[in-house]
Amino acid sequence: MEAYTQNLIEWIQTLSPLSIYLIFGVIAYLENIVPPIPGDLLVAFGGYLAAEQIIGFSPILAITTIASVIGFMNMYAVGAYFGDKIEVQRKKFWLMRFFDVKYFDKVKRWMDQYGQGVILANRFLAGTRSVISITAGITKTKVYSTVVNSTISSLLWNTILIGMGWLVHENWQIIGHYLNVYGWIILSGIVILIAMRILYNRKRHSAKES
Repeated sequence: MEAYTQNLIEWIQTLSPLSIYLIFGVIAYLENIVPPIPGDLLVAFGGYLAAEQIIGFSPILAITTIASVIGFMNMYAVGAYFGDKIEVQRKKFWLMRFFDVKYFDKVKRWMDQYGQGVILANRFLAGTRSVISITAGITKTKVYSTVVNSTISSLLWNTILIGMGWLVHENWQIIGHYLNVYGWIILSGIVILIAMRILYNRKRHSAKES
């Protein structure tokens, strides 16, 4: 994947500004559909290109944010349309072959408890973004609120990434390391919170029985 990403980066640098905007829009969109795509790192690369004045900061931010929201809502539509089949067939359903079922179960619990708060935080929850959009569709959250919150989430996250790429300039690739660390911290925090929640519920249940 790293070699593929490096080749993609070298190719992007040979393109015209208009083509670069198009490529970044496609990348931001596909990241919501195909999770393995290193979209965050490439968006940070967009910040470097903006710092080099090859492309504009505001246009690349707008394009990646809009494309991210469209990708999110497309997966929302998939979840809304195939909801019953996904719920019943689970591992057998073609779509769920691309996702870890344990993440699907976690996100369902989050949606039940926090609703739109999960959508608002989706870009900051590494490893679960595509599952969140599908689950939002399955639970049929309000479309307007979902669009607004996914837009805010994407705008904030992309601003951070592009801003970091702009600030560190030619050292933008170090952002990939920090993104990996961030991802592990977030996932570890989620596991700890879930464990604490389970222990709390068990203690409360035991207290009621006694």
